[in-house]
Amino acid sequence: MRTPARPPVRLPAGGVRSRYNRRMPRALAYTPESPEVRHLRSADATLGALIARVGPVEQRLEDDPYSSLASAIVAQQLSDKAAATIWNRLVAALGGDPTPAHILAAEDATLRGAGLSGSKASFLRDLASRVADGSLDLAGVAALPDEDAIAALTTVKGIGRWTAEMFLIFSLGRPDVLAVDDGALRSAVAWLYRLGDEDGRAAIARIGEAWAPYRTCASLYLWQGHALRRSEGWEPPTPPTA
Repeated sequence: MRTPARPPVRLPAGGVRSRYNRRMPRALAYTPESPEVRHLRSADATLGALIARVGPVEQRLEDDPYSSLASAIVAQQLSDKAAATIWNRLVAALGGDPTPAHILAAEDATLRGAGLSGSKASFLRDLASRVADGSLDLAGVAALPDEDAIAALTTVKGIGRWTAEMFLIFSLGRPDVLAVDDGALRSAVAWLYRLGDEDGRAAIARIGEAWAPYRTCASLYLWQGHALRRSEGWEPPTPPTA
């Protein structure tokens, strides 16, 4: 029995494509002179101290949206090293990149033999099927506002809000994404702002209001600060007492 076709993602009428899909950047780059950095340093002195310590930041963007989502599924709950190993095994097993056609043609044993769990194999098949039949138009997703793009991406099995938000940042270069579910981001905010037992998600949302409309830039600096703390033991200045 043939599976009924899924309805394609529809673009909103009137001007959205030109707003969200115009001259998509190849990298996110921030310096002290960037308007995003000037805004953040003016709006939040604590974050400003971290920005001054980190310096310029540049993040290359993924240029293949399908591969970005497929690799994100493979990498779920794995270390970077383990994820890279499984991805390379998958490429070798398929005889090339894990394109939708390759994934849909592969036997389950081939996918499992590369190190994928049964659930991840099914997630990859769902993504591949949706892209192949056009029900998930990734070029169309790139033209959607953030929340609409997240809604479209999370129709895929195995892609939740966090994965969709990472796609918006690292593939689409969206400027105002704040992933409150990201563990490293919560850890960085709790450390930088000395939050103690305060709920991390609520704290990020509350503190991050001042960072809009450049919360992606703030996130990149917080991730860099988290790495600095781990590698160099850097600590932010103690805030003055009242």
